[in-house]
Amino acid sequence: MPGGSAARPASRLIAVRAQRRCDDASEVFDPRDRETETLPMATAASRSPTTVREFALRVVTSPRLEDKLRPPPPDLPDTNRGPALRLERPARTRDLRIVHVHEARVPKIQGMLDPKQRVRIVHAFCHHELQAAELCAWALLAFPDAPDAFRRGLVRVLVDEQIHTRLYMQRLEAMGARLGDYPVSAYFWNKIGGVASPAHFVAALSLTFENANLDHAPTYAAWARRAGDEPLALLLDRIYADEIHHVRFGWRWLARFKDPHESMWEAWTRRLPPPLHPGRARGREFRPEGRLAVGMDPEFVERLAEAPVTLGRRRGERGAPCD
Repeated sequence: MPGGSAARPASRLIAVRAQRRCDDASEVFDPRDRETETLPMATAASRSPTTVREFALRVVTSPRLEDKLRPPPPDLPDTNRGPALRLERPARTRDLRIVHVHEARVPKIQGMLDPKQRVRIVHAFCHHELQAAELCAWALLAFPDAPDAFRRGLVRVLVDEQIHTRLYMQRLEAMGARLGDYPVSAYFWNKIGGVASPAHFVAALSLTFENANLDHAPTYAAWARRAGDEPLALLLDRIYADEIHHVRFGWRWLARFKDPHESMWEAWTRRLPPPLHPGRARGREFRPEGRLAVGMDPEFVERLAEAPVTLGRRRGERGAPCD
């Protein structure tokens, strides 16, 4: 696979010096860089992970939110990666158990003006971020032979998703709710069946779900301001800024993984697992500036702008767009 790494030394470390962003594959990560941004969580009973694999297993297989959202220790070795492990579903507590989409409908964007509907939309956003964190952990388990730099960047993205989840949880608390108060579906998890490689993973998560948020986050921020909810608007602004770096991470790695003769558009669309398609990577109001900030080539941005928008989802899928 293009972009693969040479034989690795016996000892590999994720995080010895903090860098600013995950989008550059050469950068490394130190969780201590983000300590001031995390929110207090209950002390988890499980022991601290000693490898990236153990950390990823904790995120996916522990049902406890405090385990799923606790960042990795600094200088966490990426040794003993083990065989590829493809988990079908995350462990969840009863109040966050996954239900059918018919049971987890979310209000449309106009509901942002009604506090009772807005809290349900924020709840959906919070769960989107939790799924994104779980799926980054899933990819670390599913692709143990991925390049070292890819895995380092993926840990960084995972920690960002943990932070986003906590920030939404904080906003929910201010609105008188908590994560788990409303039913949730497995929208993201339902799309991993065709994710056969790291290239497929970034095509789906980074360049579809997170790419779409370059439209959705600013749109929902505008509605939050219209509703007088400036704290939520500022949170969505922050999510948008982080999404640019997450999408850039996927863009740069797809460029490395793809066949040399493929255009980026061809590389992306050929690796989209069904039922995903280009229309899922944008909102009704297309915002090219976010994609240009990512570094996407003009042809890709133009073709994405022309992609038919299908926010109606499959039967039973309603409400807030995906993360």
